[in-house]
Amino acid sequence: MRTFLVTCLYVLMVSAAVVNAGLSAAPGPTVEIEEEIYSYEPANNGAGPMWCHGSTCLVRLGDDLLASGLETIPGAKPLNNCRWMLFHRGNEGWRKVCSDASGRTREPSPLVGFPDGRLFLSANPTLNTDPNAYSGPARPELLQFAAQDSSGPVQTLIPVWSGRPMFTEHSYRSFAADGRNGELILLQNVGYTHAEWTFLDHRGQWSVQGQLKWPYGAEYAKPQPIRVCYPNVVLRNREVHFCGVSDIIEPNEPWRAFKKQLTGQEWDYDFRRLFYTWSSDITTSRFEPWVEIASRDKTCGWISPDDLWVDPNGRVHILWTERAIDERLRARFFPGARQSYSLCYVVIRAGEVLLRRTLLAAEEGLSNERPGRGRFHITPENRLFVFFYVSGSDADGRSVSENRLLEILPDGAFGESVRVPLEKPFTEFMTATVRAGSPPAQTLDLLGTRQGSGATISFARIRVN
Repeated sequence: MRTFLVTCLYVLMVSAAVVNAGLSAAPGPTVEIEEEIYSYEPANNGAGPMWCHGSTCLVRLGDDLLASGLETIPGAKPLNNCRWMLFHRGNEGWRKVCSDASGRTREPSPLVGFPDGRLFLSANPTLNTDPNAYSGPARPELLQFAAQDSSGPVQTLIPVWSGRPMFTEHSYRSFAADGRNGELILLQNVGYTHAEWTFLDHRGQWSVQGQLKWPYGAEYAKPQPIRVCYPNVVLRNREVHFCGVSDIIEPNEPWRAFKKQLTGQEWDYDFRRLFYTWSSDITTSRFEPWVEIASRDKTCGWISPDDLWVDPNGRVHILWTERAIDERLRARFFPGARQSYSLCYVVIRAGEVLLRRTLLAAEEGLSNERPGRGRFHITPENRLFVFFYVSGSDADGRSVSENRLLEILPDGAFGESVRVPLEKPFTEFMTATVRAGSPPAQTLDLLGTRQGSGATISFARIRVN
């Protein structure tokens, strides 16, 4: 009966969406600022300034905008050949206010903040003192700044974990905050089995810790845990919501052998199954069983988590991008499959899917406007927008490279997307998101890379009308 009721609700919501699809007025975005922050030298260590895209390196606290950056250390060898930087935007634009003077790391350092002006930067410095060492142990830490005086004194917080986990430079960490309640959560992967997590409460105490065990791939020829990476994480009223993509060495042996013939590499990774779990109260240390939201496993496709939002009614909104097939394998393994690129969206509650939509799709032989990275934007009235990148070509064969914005209405309907008139479109980006403690806003703050800008990180502010 429960499945029947959920199915009926889904049908009714989709019907309403079809009826109302043309009724919402298209948003009118206005670009207010578009500027460069810093340039960098590629570190060639497998990461980069946008690598932690599941979290964010941009936070807005009142009138203060803070961004973390990643600098490649001259002459240093991978993997730990980078250091973090911190930038503040004032009336005269961006300036670097702080940087790591001695530590070395591999990955960028995400940020979260609280309305009282406290800003937290997640760092993961290596403990290996040999500059020629390729890898080694690392110690996670948080650096606390005052947003209005981010060049002032810095407080170092050492997270408390369950036991003594063996962290390395490959942290795959996630950083999220409940700004309203002044609490945060940090998750960091350990190998291919689980993520360690620790919770900082409003009293400033690391009051609870635990492990998030990965879903288990019993269906594989060689059963194994399915490591989940690049997640979007929400912390709200001590609820935690976690959605990420599978990231394991290719589990399909025939595909793996064929890929080795193509690349000469022993390894190739699977990014094609989207998993979600949640905790109704993180202080209980209990997470619910994993739910598989989407899969492109049958045709060796690809999935990338884009964003996650929990609305005031407790419904969980999930956004992701997917590609149907790996075309290198098509002729041999699935010759009848057709390629497609999609920007996808679901609404769930307690693990049950209420609504599933495709916001934009490019389909082989039909259309070629390909959706790329997407992000949610939430206004103070809890209106829900999606900002995303589109490439490819239109119906007349003209090249397309632009950002677009569309609004999703409470019933799941959405109107026509509109082009955002940026001078240079953002191909990869993060936002000042509520998941990191930034408040809902009428303006959309972006941090990322723009088309034709090379190794440069830029900022834009867009007013959503």
